[in-house]
Amino acid sequence: MDEYERKIKAKVWLYPGPSPWYFITIPEKNSLEIKKKFGAFHRGWGSIPVRIRLGLTNWDTSIFWEKKGTYILPIKKSVRASEKITSGDTVSFTMTIQNIV
Repeated sequence: MDEYERKIKAKVWLYPGPSPWYFITIPEKNSLEIKKKFGAFHRGWGSIPVRIRLGLTNWDTSIFWEKKGTYILPIKKSVRASEKITSGDTVSFTMTIQNIV
């Protein structure tokens, strides 16, 4: 299957609770492209494995499908710390999906 790579700019948001998590909502246009091309190959909880490059940081993670019609990308603490990211920041990153089949 072809590789999918996109540069994306989006806002970081905080999911509150006893164990808060930071996320980025993948824009609807990109989410629909991903769902159409890779949705049939999803893993648990509708997840799709991705490689992210944000600033000087690269990591492997997954994006997760939401009922709202978009994917969300969790941003772990080590990435937020090294890139000095907090809720409300708009960030640019490159997302790659490869070898999913």
